[in-house]
Order: sequence, then C-alpha cells, then structure tokens
Amino acid sequence: MSNQTTARPDSETLTFPPGFRWGVATASYQYEGDCENSQWRAWEKAGGIANGDSAGVACDWWRHAERDFDLAQQLGLNALRLSVEWSRLEPRSGEWDTAAFARYREMLQGLRARGIEPMVTLHHFSNPLWFEEMGAFLAPSALDLFTRFVARVVEELGDLCDLWCTINEPNVYSVVGYLLGIWPPGRIGDARNTYKVQATLARAHAAAYRAIHERQPTARVGWAQNFNILDPATNSPLDRVIAGIQDAAYNDFFPRAVLAGGAVFPLNLFAGDLRDVRGACDFLGINLYYRERVAFSLRHAGQLFGRRFVPEGTPRGDRGLNDFFGEVYPDGILRIAQRLGVFGKPIYITEHGVADRTDRIRPWAVEQGVRNVHAAIQQGLDVRGYYHWSLVDNFEWAEGWHSRFGLAALDLATQERTLRPSGQFYSAIATANALTPDMVRQFVADVPASAG
Repeated sequence: MSNQTTARPDSETLTFPPGFRWGVATASYQYEGDCENSQWRAWEKAGGIANGDSAGVACDWWRHAERDFDLAQQLGLNALRLSVEWSRLEPRSGEWDTAAFARYREMLQGLRARGIEPMVTLHHFSNPLWFEEMGAFLAPSALDLFTRFVARVVEELGDLCDLWCTINEPNVYSVVGYLLGIWPPGRIGDARNTYKVQATLARAHAAAYRAIHERQPTARVGWAQNFNILDPATNSPLDRVIAGIQDAAYNDFFPRAVLAGGAVFPLNLFAGDLRDVRGACDFLGINLYYRERVAFSLRHAGQLFGRRFVPEGTPRGDRGLNDFFGEVYPDGILRIAQRLGVFGKPIYITEHGVADRTDRIRPWAVEQGVRNVHAAIQQGLDVRGYYHWSLVDNFEWAEGWHSRFGLAALDLATQERTLRPSGQFYSAIATANALTPDMVRQFVADVPASAG
C-alpha cells in the first residue's frame, strides 16, 4: 500500500521538457453564466443544490472571458482547457445558434492571440434540456445526436483547435447522476443504468473520435477520466479483493473499453457491444484529486461490500456540502500515469486541484503534483501537460459556490479576482518551466500537519 509522499527535497531544480504545457482547466457551465437551456439550470430551479446556490452569471465568461485569458497570460500559462456548451450551440434539436458559435470563435482566437493553446472539451456534464428530457444518454438516438453536435463544432471551430477532449469524467457523470442521485437526473441506486450510460458514453466517445478525424485528420483526440485512488485499508485478502473490485467498477470501465473493446463480468451484462471503442484515443486525460481506503464490510452491500473512508491525519481540503471529498493525494498522478502506460499514448493531467478557500494546503498540493508529473516523465512516461483545476473560483456543481478551487479568489458581487499565493507559486513554475528550491521555500509551508 502506497503512503503519502511527505519528503521535501529542496536541493534540486526539477526542469521540464521544452514546450511542456502549463495550463488551467475550466468548464462552460461553471464559468460562462446564464446557461438557461441546460439541465443543470433546471436542476437548480428544482432545488437540487443543497444550499440553494445558482450559477447565475458564474465567472461572467460569456461576456468577459478575455479578462481571465489576460490573467492566464500574465501567469505565464501556455495552455487552457475549456468546454463548449451544447445547450447554447443547439438550444433546440437541429437548431444552431450562429451567434454562440461566433462567440466561441472569439474566445479561441483570444487564447491563440495570447499564446495560449486551447484544449476544447465537447461534453462537460451539461446537456441541453431537450436532450435531457428525451433521456440523455439512455435515449436510443443519443449516439447520433451527440455525433451530430461534435461534427458541427469541429466544422465551425476546427481551424482554431486541434486538441479535443470528447467527454469529461464519464464515470463521475454516470455514478453521481444515476447511483448517488445528487446530480441530475437524480436517480439513486440505479446500478444498471449507471453502466448503460457509461457504455453509451464510451460509444459516443468513439463515434466522436472518428467524426473529428474525418474532418481533421491530424487532430489529437482523447477523453478525461476521473481516477479516485482506492487502496485497501489493510493487507488482509478481503480488503485487497474488495478494493480491487471497487477500483475496477469505478476507475477501469471506460479505460478498459478503449484499451480492449469490452468490459469485465458482470459489467459486460449492461454494457452491450463495445468493440468499436477499442483504440479510440490519441491521448489520455487524467483527472486526479483524492484517495479513499476500502475495508471489507457486509453492511455495505451497496458499495460492493467495501466501506470507503478517509483515515484521520491525512491531508484534506475544505469540507464539502456533501462531504464526499477524500484525502488530497498528489502521489496518485504518478500511480495512474504508470497504470496508463500500457496504452502507449501521450498523457495530460487534465485536472488536479483542491477545495481550499484559505490556501492552507493548495501550495503543497501543487508542489507535490508537479513533483509527481516530473517523476512520471523521468520514468519515460509521455506526460505533456498539467492543467490545474482551476483558474478562478467557480460554480462547483452540487457544491454550489461553497467549495473554492481557484488559483484566484472570486468576489461574486463585484466579479473581482484576487490571486492567491498558490496562483503566484504556479505562475513561477510555469514561467520558469521548472520547480526550484527557492520557489518551494517562498510559497510552500511545512507539509500540512494532517499529512503523514
């Protein structure tokens, strides 16, 4: 069982390869504001956010994204991940909003003009209302409708982007929406449809992959997978077996579909034919935040007989409204990169961050995350970029505005941004393309007391 890295080597400068991408990750619904045609807006109106928050104007990107593009440029970043909002571009089935496409063109041009390479995500949790009402990715026509959308986006914006992330965190979308019920559509315990949805997303990813390459043969196309490190609580055989089963069910379904074109028993009973998914990626995106421990428990049948918990004394971010944030675990970056080496594809860390309003732990998490990326590269893994989640505090789905992930704090009343020390630290790393001992001494306090 791997332990949290707490060593603080401060005598060596870690230099990254030329052209390494230092970026931030964002998402349309969380940043743009006023996405009235999204199922998330309907979810808010129905009281789906525990504290009653609403995205509202969010970070006001639809009018003023360039303000944060300037900030990213000032920080020395050369990459930014953003998504396009399906509910804006196709507000009704088959009807396209030309003004919305024009606005996205402005945004992509604005990034390019600032020397920032865009990575565009095509689906980041948000559906058009009309698509949601027909069953979303359980609808018989879901595959065709999503592929039509992807094709139109690439035709409209492909001259400004060739780095595409088809789907963000298909495992989160399906598990939180269909098993836990705290995201739309709010189903609880629907294991069958949890995996049917994820299987459809896998086929949608593969169809999007082909549609993009038909229109843009040199495009780089992948997806972003959330990985939650699930380690056995002890070395007992039962803990190890149950942790392995939970890991396969949560972390492995989608990558296995892409790698092998199938699913393991009994998930294959829900998945249907996944043969067309095999090989459909040019890169892999790793979204890594947390670790949980798993102990065998007959009382937790709904969790495949494994009780998940976070031990006392481990580093944690701020408590969430739903209290589902685990141990902050940057070492997982190296572990998952090693695990994905079997694909033989480039890797991007498409999200890594922590909910931390006061910056008490984020600088340490950035430092350790960067160290793990460097270690992966030193081991011969083709890691090409690190995208911190996120640039500015943003609407955090079921957490509303409660959880703050930004390198810059956001005042909702004034839209004023205030760079946190972690933002200054990340800027120093990106500008130097290196992590130096002086940076660590300046920005990172001792390892958090809870780490160990």
